[in-house]
Amino acid sequence: MQWIFIVNYLSLHPGVGGDNLAFSDDFIYQLQLANPIDDVMKSYVNLIRRGRNFVCSCPFHSEKTPSCTIYLDTQSFYCFGCGAGGDVITFIRKIENLDYVEAIKLLAERAGLEVPSDKQGEQNARIKARILEINREAAAFFYKSLISDPSKSGLKYFASRGLAPQTIKKYGLGYADDSWDKLTKHLLSLKFKEDELVTAGVCLHKNGKTFDLFRNRAMFPIMDLRGNIIGFGGRILGDGTPKYLNTADTPVFKKSRNLFSLNFAKNSTSNRLILAEGYMDVIAINQAGFDNVVATLGTALTPEQARLISQYAKEVIIAYDSDGAGQKATTKAINLLSAVAVTTRIINMKGSKDPDEYIRKFGAARFKLLLDNSDGAINFELEKCKEGLDLSTDIGKVECLKRIVKVLSQIHNTLERDVYISKVARSYEVSAEVLKSQVENEISKTIRKEKKNSWKSIVTKPRFKDEINPEVSQYPRESKAEEGIIAYLLQHPDMVKRVLDCITPDHFVTSFNKRIFTVLCEKLNSSTNFTLSLLSDEFSDNEMGRITGIEAKHKDIFLTEQVVDDYIKILHDFKNNKLSDNINSDEDLLKLAKRLKNIK
Repeated sequence: MQWIFIVNYLSLHPGVGGDNLAFSDDFIYQLQLANPIDDVMKSYVNLIRRGRNFVCSCPFHSEKTPSCTIYLDTQSFYCFGCGAGGDVITFIRKIENLDYVEAIKLLAERAGLEVPSDKQGEQNARIKARILEINREAAAFFYKSLISDPSKSGLKYFASRGLAPQTIKKYGLGYADDSWDKLTKHLLSLKFKEDELVTAGVCLHKNGKTFDLFRNRAMFPIMDLRGNIIGFGGRILGDGTPKYLNTADTPVFKKSRNLFSLNFAKNSTSNRLILAEGYMDVIAINQAGFDNVVATLGTALTPEQARLISQYAKEVIIAYDSDGAGQKATTKAINLLSAVAVTTRIINMKGSKDPDEYIRKFGAARFKLLLDNSDGAINFELEKCKEGLDLSTDIGKVECLKRIVKVLSQIHNTLERDVYISKVARSYEVSAEVLKSQVENEISKTIRKEKKNSWKSIVTKPRFKDEINPEVSQYPRESKAEEGIIAYLLQHPDMVKRVLDCITPDHFVTSFNKRIFTVLCEKLNSSTNFTLSLLSDEFSDNEMGRITGIEAKHKDIFLTEQVVDDYIKILHDFKNNKLSDNINSDEDLLKLAKRLKNIK
């Protein structure tokens, strides 16, 4: 093994760094022109043409029916299901978990544009860049330790698991020895600061001392889709707990949003993914010739990971361990993947507890047969219905069928449900009509229960609080008028002067809408080419979603000057009434008269 090989490999990308940039309106406009939102989004989701626009299943929440619309005229997107929305910059920020500057740089790189420089500092980008540098250096240190360790503990472990040298290099595997501060001292010698090491998650600080997090462990670097090392997993060698230790969430790493080895699996030509349970399972499967394999990072599958998987595969073969915990995790994964319209199949590894052991016992060819003959998720759930029951008895058979009815009632497709009803009826020698009737009763019962719970939730829970614009519930009429005025300006940016002749930001009742109106008017007055992207640096992702939602919900409403004048009158009336409420003396009355004189 050549040390230079891994150094080159681990230096794939330097990450995003540098100063924060006060981007000009012209640059943002050129950036948007060079990155059409449909062209960017189709790299992440499947777009379906619908009239002048596109629709897709929203990548930010689980759904089976597309509720996200991509508007080509305004170069924006909005999900009517979860409220996510914005421009192409907002989309990249959310889908890649980047801040504003990082999203700009990624889009500029994609389009071959040069990012203008500016002296204003950007702390978040610097912190993330430093963490990526620390992780890269730590990975190189762990690999060097793997090679140079006199005891060869790490190499012996990987060899015992059947890993070839080229596999160790491919994944950048390493070793953390039993020292308390060897990595810490090494990184400090490279001019990193102690607080940076703690923020990166490779070190801990306690009782005034900074020391290594990973000790006496086989090390697995975790990479993002662009090849940046964002975290680590460490497997204890010998006795000790925890068996696996993972980097905690950091500014560059979120366990619930990443998948181990997706950086390799995304390049697979297959339209299906193998979902394994741990690092060694993934590496063993990959080494056996299956590059379309990923694993969660120390947790059960999350909704975010399920949505991420749906962007790369239409079918998932679940290859979890055959123990109780693995089977429970399989059931959860089936439900989450079903929610994002991904078909699931299950492999039954008889004679082995996990894929790694199966491949070492029976070889890659047998494992491929296992994949090709994997069973569907419904059959997996039907088999589970038999657990703990004696089917030779009437009591056991009836209990099993009761469980089966619940499983069948969860199948939404009528044709598919009828196929399984017929299959079960034949297997258990019961009437298909009776079984179908029981399933339909269960479906009806579930619907009634959901309606009852929904109504109970409405009655017992406090009124929904709008986190973005909390004043909406207090001023519903005025907030609707404000949104109408904002939508009018987004549709008719050339009318900003007319609107400002009639109303000022001070007439706005809700603080959030007032901020939108203020920024929008400033941008419209200063920019010759206005786009939603010019608002991206002023508002958060969720706020951009709300602004896009205001625009989307008014697209089919013909906002005439008369309609907008009515909206303006609502805000004037509110302010006049509020002023009237404060009249306590003749002096107050004179002040009110002067104010009203200035209101057009």
